Amino acid sequence: MNKRNKTVREAALDVIEAVEKNQSYSNLLLHSVIEKNELPSKDIGLLTELTYGTIQRKMTLDFYLAPFIKGKLDDWVRQLLRLSLYQLVYLDRIPDRAVFYEAVEIAKKRGHKGISGLVNGVLRSVQRKGLPTLESIQDPVERISIETSHPYWLVKRWEEQFGLAKTKSMCETNLIAPNQSARVNTMKISREDLLIQLTDDGYEVKESQIVPEAVQSLRGNLAKTNAYRNGLCTIQDESSMLVSYALNLEKGMKVLDACAAPGGKTTHIAEKLSGTGEVHALDLHKHKVKLIDENASRLGLTNIRTSALDSRKAGEKFEKESFDRILVDAPCSGLGVLRRKPDIKYAKKEGDLLSLQKIQLDILSSVAPLLKKDGLLVYSTCTVDQNENEGTVSAFLKDHPEYEFHVLDKLPGAVSPFINGNQMQIFPQDFGGDGFFISCFRKKV
Repeated sequence: MNKRNKTVREAALDVIEAVEKNQSYSNLLLHSVIEKNELPSKDIGLLTELTYGTIQRKMTLDFYLAPFIKGKLDDWVRQLLRLSLYQLVYLDRIPDRAVFYEAVEIAKKRGHKGISGLVNGVLRSVQRKGLPTLESIQDPVERISIETSHPYWLVKRWEEQFGLAKTKSMCETNLIAPNQSARVNTMKISREDLLIQLTDDGYEVKESQIVPEAVQSLRGNLAKTNAYRNGLCTIQDESSMLVSYALNLEKGMKVLDACAAPGGKTTHIAEKLSGTGEVHALDLHKHKVKLIDENASRLGLTNIRTSALDSRKAGEKFEKESFDRILVDAPCSGLGVLRRKPDIKYAKKEGDLLSLQKIQLDILSSVAPLLKKDGLLVYSTCTVDQNENEGTVSAFLKDHPEYEFHVLDKLPGAVSPFINGNQMQIFPQDFGGDGFFISCFRKKV
């Protein structure tokens, strides 16, 4: 099947193990395994589904397995049982006999006869006796936690911030794989013409109902298209595209993107400026700055200037009041992108959210003097946590009386229900985009 003779399920097990053991990002590991094993395209979909699905539903799978497991298991055996049970419970198109056979073969290859017997026995018992019921969980927060595989502390925190119904809806949505979306490079092609080209190339695509220059892929990876290679589009979530609208850009402006990699928002800003002005993009890591440069080159954008620099030291590089617009798309917990990166929800601790707010405020305070009077500063995150979002905004304004709220009045009409004055909180269930927060400030004259 491939040069390393690994089945799809063995490859999935490798990724799941590595994610748990090394706290690695599932999306990066998955890409690496696909490249290394030269998997045919027909197997990539199954590998992705098995990997993400098993990680997404880990806590639910453990709840189902608990009555059937006695004693301690090696980590890889537990992962194999999770992977196998995921297929039995959630994937109708895979016959049970195929799941049992593959699980036993992997257990034989990696362990010994006793292990393969144990794996077979557990799975047969589940099939024979059925799954334990979630109805036995009385606490509604714990029920949502186990039912949707979100840590208890996180569900409890969201329940306190947003109420039980909204929390349940968000947790359920986080289990659904999102559609891939792409931003049309309107300097090179219209959305209508791009849709025609992608359709002719065999991709199933449609217009975004949210952002005028966005398309959605219903089938096929747009990053593998000729259109992508030729700089006609770039992969970006619809929620993320709204940031450039919030900046209220005009041709010729000088813009600072303080936390820019991999460059989705940077390149969108550059396109919105129609190649005029300057977009200064900062990121702490050289290899990430290289990604911005590669994206800019692919899209044919010449108005982007990159620097490998900690944005907390931006004042050492740039003159005070030298920018018309500043974007701080801050480092955050990422709790809005759990559909794409399910491992985040297990890796984060509640204390992490407090330490992140300090970094967010440090960055905002460092770039605040660089904005011209009457200029706009946009603060955004891909999280839904009130402390990182509204809490950071309040703390920044309290410490910077020279700034005031600025109404978000230039965003596409489709998102107007989610705007509250100068702030917007998008939840994953709102229109299928990432959970995202945007706030806008004006520097007083």
